[in-house]
Amino acid sequence: MVIGLVVHASHRARFDAASRTLTGATLEWVTYEHEPEIRPLVGDLLRRKRVDGLLLGPVPYARAREVLPADLPVTVTRPAPLDLALAWGRALAHGGAAVPVSIDTFGQDTVDEVADALGLDRAQIAALPFDEAQTVDDIVAFHRRAGAPLVISVRTGVIAAGVDGATVVSAQPEIATIRAELHQLALRVKSKQADELRFAAGVFLVAPNSPDPDRARIGLMNLLLNTPEFADCWIENRDRRGVVVFAHRALFEAVTHRWVDLNVLSRAQETLGVRVVAGFGIGSSARTCVALAERAATRAEQEPAPGAYLIEDSGLVIGPMGAGGTALTFTYRSHDEGLEGLAAEVGLSAGTLSRLAAIERGLAGRAVSPGELAASLGITDPSGRRLIRKLSERGLVVDEGSAQVSRKGRPTRLYRLAITAAVSAS
Repeated sequence: MVIGLVVHASHRARFDAASRTLTGATLEWVTYEHEPEIRPLVGDLLRRKRVDGLLLGPVPYARAREVLPADLPVTVTRPAPLDLALAWGRALAHGGAAVPVSIDTFGQDTVDEVADALGLDRAQIAALPFDEAQTVDDIVAFHRRAGAPLVISVRTGVIAAGVDGATVVSAQPEIATIRAELHQLALRVKSKQADELRFAAGVFLVAPNSPDPDRARIGLMNLLLNTPEFADCWIENRDRRGVVVFAHRALFEAVTHRWVDLNVLSRAQETLGVRVVAGFGIGSSARTCVALAERAATRAEQEPAPGAYLIEDSGLVIGPMGAGGTALTFTYRSHDEGLEGLAAEVGLSAGTLSRLAAIERGLAGRAVSPGELAASLGITDPSGRRLIRKLSERGLVVDEGSAQVSRKGRPTRLYRLAITAAVSAS
């Protein structure tokens, strides 16, 4: 696999040290000195190399987001609570006081969490959460207005500029934080690659009112057999008016241009003179794949124009795909307008956000712990906590306090998902 890393020149050594434990991956570096360089450099990397994943910070992500492919696994390295705690520790080690202090980039929840753990007075802490619209001058002005003798900053430009009368301490992500994010990205890439090799089925149906369905089906089969994109598929008769096709998910995704359109349907109508629809199914077995593909094809038949649908065993539905470029609709059991745009803003895949929306509906307003959310998504507990932090930064979860879920140990934070309302608003 090939993983791209977008880093400031002054951080290259730190990221290089964090990447030494990663095996089985080739690293492609994008090193910049000034923020306006980020977008063209990232664009050049994506043109030169087939990158399987990209690791970058919040500022590079904001600068390069428009040139990133929608299906590219991306991890945004965000400073963790440990990074803030260590920055505070460095300030104390040099004889300074922990408060008053002004902090930028960290979310308010993270600042409160670390302040509580260190027993610090929150009233003496000024925090400026990350906002991609902020400039270095804006952040420096915030610290000057706060007037604290200690400044903890994540932004390289702020550290370089300094703040008059204050000690500026860097809270750049530690090597351990970077390493964890990098390894998680590698696992996501491997999971995506494995998902692309999942077994899948496609069912192509001739319209039920065709004058000679047998002849039309034979013509459809010959058309598919002579279509180069289906050269690696197994194609056989399904019934009088249907053909079933078996292949890897990646092949069907390529043929449909990432589930947007299926040009072979328009060719079938032109050459055979009959309406043809298709359904794709992805499941844990051949039987499940075919059953889901049949359901998807039945749904496609209800559309006024030739098209196709995809149904996965997770409940994911994509469609209608047009015969020549009809716009994509992305759903999880129901159509949610604005979901893809919101997913891009948050930095998650539309599939993940769809699953979270479905989990929210199932919870019916009940709060959930990061561990419970992780179990529902099939990810690790640390990944669940990182996901909660990412959702919190965009207001997609609401802190509902804490609860003692076991007789031993510390109370667990609880959160209520607020994704459905955000999708509706967008």
